Amino acid sequence: MVHDLYQEIILDHSKRPRNCRTMEDANRHAEGYNPLCGDKLKLFVKMEGDLVKDASFVGSGCAISTASASLMTESLKGRTRQQALELLEKFHELLTTDTPVSQDLGKLMVFCGVRDYPARVKCATLAWHTLKSALSGPGEHGPAETVTTE
Repeated sequence: MVHDLYQEIILDHSKRPRNCRTMEDANRHAEGYNPLCGDKLKLFVKMEGDLVKDASFVGSGCAISTASASLMTESLKGRTRQQALELLEKFHELLTTDTPVSQDLGKLMVFCGVRDYPARVKCATLAWHTLKSALSGPGEHGPAETVTTE
């Protein structure tokens, strides 16, 4: 039952991704590429001080990659840079360990089954690795850094 609900949420976000748009006033951005299945992503983040004011993405990818980017951008808004990076670590832990994740990940828990499919973990984490690059890369309007998950 829960598995079906999780699949439904992933399919909804892959078919109707939220925040799927170019953001002209973004002051952080990065590009990601997963050569394993061809997922490509451009991530845009608008920071106000240390706060993520807005996040969006454009690209092409599989259902898991697109849904992950969609849910990630929803989850980031209103968080500090540090909180966003901590969320990334929790999400990565969810996908790569068998340890029960006690931290509240909200809707991101829909990806808990992905860890059973190691090749798909790269799909689910592409947007997140791209986020890390955007947040730790060059400052205001710096050149986009390309992240490749291999």
